[in-house]
Amino acid sequence: LFIPFPQQSGLYEYKIFGGLADIPPKLCVDVYMDLDFRKEWDQYVKELYEKTYDGEKVIYWEVKYPFPLSNRDYVYIRECREMDVDGRKIWVVLAKSVAVAQCPEKPGIIRVKNYKQSMVVESDGKAGCKVYMYCFDNPGGMIPSWLVNWASKSGVPAFLKDIHNACLNYSKST
Repeated sequence: LFIPFPQQSGLYEYKIFGGLADIPPKLCVDVYMDLDFRKEWDQYVKELYEKTYDGEKVIYWEVKYPFPLSNRDYVYIRECREMDVDGRKIWVVLAKSVAVAQCPEKPGIIRVKNYKQSMVVESDGKAGCKVYMYCFDNPGGMIPSWLVNWASKSGVPAFLKDIHNACLNYSKST
């Protein structure tokens, strides 16, 4: 589901609603939060790590873009909370971009300065989980329409398939 950004910027907000019938919610969240493991299953990760600056955990993530486009990088904070809502166990992950002097922009890489993401994971009432995700970022630079179309038709929807496969392989690698 793609919704134009309210200020008529031509950018999109992405919403993903899906289910992973054979993946328990806690496993899905553990895989999503494990940055080292993401380097193994996410083909678009060029660099990804978490460091503490001024007492705050900050994530640096460089994303590979197809030639001839420049890679993008993100500097952001995120938090995961396990909540009990009317007896339902729900995990909420929130992330947003931040400016950190210790993570300056790199030549040849475009910094994504406006990024926010929310993810909610809960049981499907059986052996699996339901996943809800909202994401917005401004990738900057000139993005050709073919890449926007590719992302909307295959890149973004492929996320659930990728995390599903990662979950199936998680216990083998940890």
